[in-house]
Amino acid sequence: MKLKIKKGDRVKVITGGSKGKVGDVLRVLPKENRVVVSGVNMIKRHTKPSRAEAGGIIEREATIHVSNVALLDPKSDKPTKVGFRFLEDGRKVRIARASGETIDR
Repeated sequence: MKLKIKKGDRVKVITGGSKGKVGDVLRVLPKENRVVVSGVNMIKRHTKPSRAEAGGIIEREATIHVSNVALLDPKSDKPTKVGFRFLEDGRKVRIARASGETIDR
């Protein structure tokens, strides 16, 4: 299934432990239907020291299921569903269902 959320999109978490937080999508994992959002779903990872980096407790973002995030409308900055539309030049672009605003540049 093709995901409607891409890297760089601004999303809001709509359910779960990080509910209400807003961040940018850092990575999309389409095979697992998951995304990594900046500042959301933080975990602590205990790492051994290596030649490249020092050891210790590192805090980083964990993945979150794509159904738990909603794309923010570029016009109203509220969560919205995503639709698709074809432009006059034949390009297929994503649109915000709430306002009809084009999401893709």
